[in-house]
Amino acid sequence: MAASVYLFTGPEIGEQNDAVQKIKSSLKKQFGEIEEYLFYANESSVPEFLSVLQNESLFASATCVVVKNADLIKKKDDVTQITDWMENSSSTSNVLILQSEEISVDSKLEKAVPTANKKVFWEMFESDKISWIKNFFKKNECSIEDDAVQLILDMVENNTASLRMECSRFFILFPKGHVVSVDDVDAVLSHNREESAFSLFAEMASAASESERLEKSLEILQKIRLSKENSSVMIIAGLSSCFRKLSLWHKLRAEGKTDDFNLKINGFSSKKMKSQYASASKNWTSGQTIAILALLASLDINIRSTGALLEDVLLQRVIYEIIIKKGGQSAAYEI
Repeated sequence: MAASVYLFTGPEIGEQNDAVQKIKSSLKKQFGEIEEYLFYANESSVPEFLSVLQNESLFASATCVVVKNADLIKKKDDVTQITDWMENSSSTSNVLILQSEEISVDSKLEKAVPTANKKVFWEMFESDKISWIKNFFKKNECSIEDDAVQLILDMVENNTASLRMECSRFFILFPKGHVVSVDDVDAVLSHNREESAFSLFAEMASAASESERLEKSLEILQKIRLSKENSSVMIIAGLSSCFRKLSLWHKLRAEGKTDDFNLKINGFSSKKMKSQYASASKNWTSGQTIAILALLASLDINIRSTGALLEDVLLQRVIYEIIIKKGGQSAAYEI
């Protein structure tokens, strides 16, 4: 019997996480205690998480390893190690779950996973998100005005994981039966919103002037670095994901595939995302987007090799190079 491997891709990370939980619950019913591990492909090596799967646990009957950002597993040797493990392992108690917010991963890796164990979680349509929020509030014995729903969608990353986390704030702050208004949403989310690489990209991609975008982007970067989710590697990975999406947007537009269907299957279904990437495409051409991805890849290698000493300076410089230099490198003497 082949190893138990699952591949979940797509931008709807909330439903992805629900699917992961179902697998874990099934393992617990079947084996009792299980050991759970979480790795990020941009931070951990393939041998690191494979060794967990290959070694028998002394304390539990089953092991579940989740690897996020699986689209970053691209090296031939890394892919071969995983596929070899899949072919040679007969354990049904050790499970590997590969996750990515991208639509696909390395073709050889994707082909090796059984069809029944693969699923792409597409982003919901705008109308579905509106229904989801209203139902979520109803389940928690609250209601919400239509304009307040739209404001939440404008302020929060459009996946159910982010929506669930942000909407849950209202059930703590307001009594049951409360009707959440636009003012409530503005007061709660504006003051409590946690910045991320994605909100950083949103500011960088806005229609404001270059100087305004640079100033606000550096402020957001500082907030991220002061938060608990301050890993420079994760910031770079998040920005890289956004600029890969922008590169895809340019490709679709060049091919004349900007109809609703093609945009949806490529992860651009919400009004907010379409507007954001349309704005970003005006700030950076296709060639500049590729240059920016090369800058971010170089920065990732630089930070990993030099350590944390100059992280903040390097991150600030790359924001400047993206916004002002359009992907060009700064000269050593440039101010």
